[in-house]
Amino acid sequence: MSTQKVTFTGHDGARLNARLDWPDGPVRAVALFAHCFTCSKDIPAARRIAGRLAAQGIAVLRFDFTGLGHSDGEFENTNFTSNVDDLRYAADYLCEAVGVPQLLIGHSLGGAAVIKAAPQIEGVRAVVTIGAPADPSHVSRLFAEQLETIRETGEAKVDLAGRAFTIRRQFLDDITEAKIDDALKHLDAALLVLHSPHDTTVGIRNAAEIFQGAMHPKSFITLDHADHLITDANDAEYAADVIGAWAIRYLSLTEERPPAGAPEGVTRVSEVSTKGFRQSISISGKHLLTADEPTNLGGTDRGPSPYQLVAAGLGACTSMTLRMYARRKNLPLTHVYTDVTHDKSHRTDCEHCSESGSRVDVFHRRIHLTGDLSDEQRQRLLEIADKCPVHQTLESDIVVETALMDRQGEPD
Repeated sequence: MSTQKVTFTGHDGARLNARLDWPDGPVRAVALFAHCFTCSKDIPAARRIAGRLAAQGIAVLRFDFTGLGHSDGEFENTNFTSNVDDLRYAADYLCEAVGVPQLLIGHSLGGAAVIKAAPQIEGVRAVVTIGAPADPSHVSRLFAEQLETIRETGEAKVDLAGRAFTIRRQFLDDITEAKIDDALKHLDAALLVLHSPHDTTVGIRNAAEIFQGAMHPKSFITLDHADHLITDANDAEYAADVIGAWAIRYLSLTEERPPAGAPEGVTRVSEVSTKGFRQSISISGKHLLTADEPTNLGGTDRGPSPYQLVAAGLGACTSMTLRMYARRKNLPLTHVYTDVTHDKSHRTDCEHCSESGSRVDVFHRRIHLTGDLSDEQRQRLLEIADKCPVHQTLESDIVVETALMDRQGEPD
C-alpha cells in the first residue's frame, strides 16, 4: 500500500486534507472513511482498516472534516449536517480522481454521518458503522455539563479527550433535529454494524437500534473487549479483517486480468507494516490471505509462515489429486485429509541430493483416507499422491526468475 496526500474543497469552500491509500496493484473498487467526532483521519483504526482494504485492491480516502486535523475551516461553525455535506464533497472528489465510492465506513459520529450521506451518493453498495450512535444528538453527552451554558450564552469551551473545542448553540440545534431513521430505511445498500459491548462512550443499544432500523441485507458483528476508539491493535486488525471479508460480497469489483503466460493470475504479497513481518496476500484479486512469522522469530503470529503456506499448497494439491482420481475410478473414498510438516534433515538422508551444503528441506506428508477401500486401492491412492502437480514441482528443477520493477510497474 502507498499513501498519497491529497486535498479537496469542503462544503464551505475550505481546503480539506486527506490521505488516499492506494493498492499495490490495480484499483478494483473505491471506499470512503469518515472518522469519529473531533478525531482525525490518522487514528490507528482508520489506518489499519484502510491498509486491509488496500490489500484487497480497494483504494480508500480518509479525510479530516472541516476544522479538524489538518483541514482548514472553523470547527465551531460546523455541525452534523456540514459533516454529511463534507462526505458528499469527498465522494465527488473520488468520482473525478479515482472512481465512484462503493463502500462508506464511519466511526462513531462518522458512522451516523455515512448512513445519512449514503442515499445522497450514487453508486454506494455497502455501508459500515463502527461504534456509531443511533441518534446524532447522543454526542452531546460528551459535554453534558456545558449544555446549559451553551444554550444560554450561545457557546462554550469544552474539553474532549484532553483538547479544547468551542461548541455553539447551532451545533446543538443541528444534532437535535438530525435523524438517521429515514436514511436507514432508504440506504439501498448492504449494512454492517460493528460495536463493542464494552463501549462506554456509545452504548451497545445504539447498535441494536441501527440494526433494527435498517432493511436487509444487514449484518452485526460484536467487537468483544474493544474500547470506543478501538485503540488495541488486535481489535483494530480484527475489525479490518471483518470489514474486508464482508465488503467483498457486496462490491462490484473490477476483474484483474492475468498477465500473459500466467493463467492463474498474480499472487501479490504486500507488507502490512515496516514493523514485524506480517504480509497481506492477494491472489488474482479474489482471495485474501495473511502470512507472518512466529513471535520467537520477530513476527506477530497472525498468519502462517511462508513454509507453512508451501506445506498448505502441497497438502491441498495432494487431497485434490486423490479426490479427482477416486471420482474418476468410482472408488469408495468418503473423505481425505493430508497432514504436512516441514523441517530440514541432514543430506545423508537424501540419496539423490547434491554434495553442496549439509541439510535438505523435507516435507513430511501423512495421508488419511476414509472409506471402504481395499488394501490395493489404498496403495494405489498412495502412488497417485506422488503424481500431485505441486509434489512434482517441489521435486523438480525450479527456476525463480526475478526482476526489479520501477515506479511505473515496468522492469527496471
